[in-house]
Amino acid sequence: MNGVIEGVYEPVQHHWFHCEQQVDCKDSWFPFSREDSPRLEEAHKHGGTRGEDEMVVATEGRRFDVRLKERRRYAVYWEQPPSEVRRCSWFHKGDKDISYTPYPEHTSLVLEEAYMISVTLNDWTRKLEFPTGETVVLHSPKLMTQQQTIPSKYWISFPSASEQSRPRTVKRGMEGISIEIPEGEPYQVDHLVFMVHGVGPACDIQLRGVVQCVNDFRDASLSLLSSHFKQGQDGAHMGRVEFLPVNWHRVLHGDATGVDEDIQRITLPSISRLRQFSNGTVLDLFYYNSPTYCQTIIDTVASEINRLHHVFLQRHPQFTGAVSLTGHSLGSLILFDLLTNQEIHNTDEKISSVSSPSEATSINFESFEKTLRNCGLGKFFQMLTKEQMDLESLALCSETDLKDLGMPLGPRKKIMCLLKRWREKQESRTGTSQPVSGIPGVYSQVQEQPTLLSDAPSTSPVDYKYFDIGIGQVSIVYPQLAFQPQAFFALGSPIGMFLSVRGLKRIDPKYSLPTCKSFYNIFHPFDPVAFRIEPMVVSPGVDLPPMLIPHHKGRKRMHLELKDSLMRVSSDLLLSVSTLRGVWQTLTTLPVNTLPPVASVGTTAALPPQESEGSRAQNGTVSPTEMKNISFGMLNGGRRFDYVLQEKPLESFNEYLFAIQSHLCYWDSEDTVLLLLREIYEGKGILL
Repeated sequence: MNGVIEGVYEPVQHHWFHCEQQVDCKDSWFPFSREDSPRLEEAHKHGGTRGEDEMVVATEGRRFDVRLKERRRYAVYWEQPPSEVRRCSWFHKGDKDISYTPYPEHTSLVLEEAYMISVTLNDWTRKLEFPTGETVVLHSPKLMTQQQTIPSKYWISFPSASEQSRPRTVKRGMEGISIEIPEGEPYQVDHLVFMVHGVGPACDIQLRGVVQCVNDFRDASLSLLSSHFKQGQDGAHMGRVEFLPVNWHRVLHGDATGVDEDIQRITLPSISRLRQFSNGTVLDLFYYNSPTYCQTIIDTVASEINRLHHVFLQRHPQFTGAVSLTGHSLGSLILFDLLTNQEIHNTDEKISSVSSPSEATSINFESFEKTLRNCGLGKFFQMLTKEQMDLESLALCSETDLKDLGMPLGPRKKIMCLLKRWREKQESRTGTSQPVSGIPGVYSQVQEQPTLLSDAPSTSPVDYKYFDIGIGQVSIVYPQLAFQPQAFFALGSPIGMFLSVRGLKRIDPKYSLPTCKSFYNIFHPFDPVAFRIEPMVVSPGVDLPPMLIPHHKGRKRMHLELKDSLMRVSSDLLLSVSTLRGVWQTLTTLPVNTLPPVASVGTTAALPPQESEGSRAQNGTVSPTEMKNISFGMLNGGRRFDYVLQEKPLESFNEYLFAIQSHLCYWDSEDTVLLLLREIYEGKGILL
């Protein structure tokens, strides 16, 4: 061909990318995994022969669906704007760019065609100009550049034009590009964990939402599974643990409740940023103690968990594993209250124990009207009589029925609570335990089931008007979950504090969550929001330190080992001084035949009682012998449940400085992730 040496052209290998917008409004492109990209490519090739039919490919652990025709990626479990997807083969990068950016697909086709001609004809003097003002020059197979053309009229107004006009590096294919491609996730899901966030929309020190934080938690889980459970994975017995976020803050602060608008009208204009932060975060604690908004929060969490569980089972029809719950901060308290009010499903017992409406109560309609008026609900009495309702028909109504009548949320909740208290009053007279007819999810406690309260009175009698659960919980209708969780993990939890201020001094050691037999209270030692729970279960006067969570690298942190070593040296030094003092007194004392023989040096008998080996165990708190006799209750099946993380060396220098960060550290704590994985897989017989 005119003396031109023909080259050998090989088609480029494509890889699929998706775009995510960063905080600085810049688009960043991330590659699909080595498993997802070939599946997308295969679907793309088959989709080209199917005409107008849309093809949807599940990616990233089936949490996202990619619609090939639209070139869009959609989240399945949570609300998120769709992101752009590209079939990429050509990339460009500037001097100050961190990573390569893929060209649009139509641009890549033009570049690939020009490259094919250049290789075939061995002609490397081609210059391609695009309508966007970009010019790509193919110098050689290994040297290709892009020049951004800037009109001369802008040169004076933009001093950085010279920097912008610097040539950009152009690459063909993924070879030679420093992009980390994820390996992908195992197809099999062994366990499902729902994660509920705490106060406010931000979950960590970077002010990210719960979705991003759970993504990091999931990534840490995959990394630890491959590094710490390698033997189980090689035996084909292990898949992965799926973590799904549960977002309730958006619903509470949405337009449906109108709470933000109401609070904004009464918010002072001074220190506006601090007040806005307080309104969006700290006030969530007060909302949860409100009968009106507590019901909204509980309903949102339970319904979202059930919805996610249903969607997950649809996308994983072969899933046979168990489900666990994890809550951070206030989220852990929400889950604790929800699990406390779950019922053990027994259809036969429920059917046999349901009473007729006429047996529900003997209160006449006149007393009902008086009660409504005393509670500020008198205006709704006419509404009920207009619908020809008496007490029996009202007891059969659900909250949805009252909502259909046009009754606001607050009065609805008060009426439901009134019906519940009347039922409990009648049960206390008859000594029976029956479900409240017509009120879903409200059953009195079965007598055989241990209660959360200890037998001893916890506080002086208090008349809680809307707090009649028995431990100060808001009297609302608690919904039921669609499953029985295997374990409940509380991260940085204020559960112990809330139980105490509700009037509970001690938890009955026989008590366990009705449908969840495992419970773990995990906290950082400097977390200002976290509280212990074991002291409320063990015998009074027992000073028992929490269980120390092992470091994920297999040893205690160096500064903690050094601290323990210094404490041991100090303790041994005091022991030696005491022993030498006893020996010196023996040598300087005149021998008396009636004195008892002195025990040999180094034995336990020679030690003062307060410094014996048993009394020095665990920093002078509880000896190993006493540990065996301590009952930790049934919250975790008789096992310990207070677990403390190891602080980092930098954190130990100033615990006040890292207090806030300590409360938000759990999302990226590999030690926390490993504890969850160990407890989850121990139930399957798989150990580290």
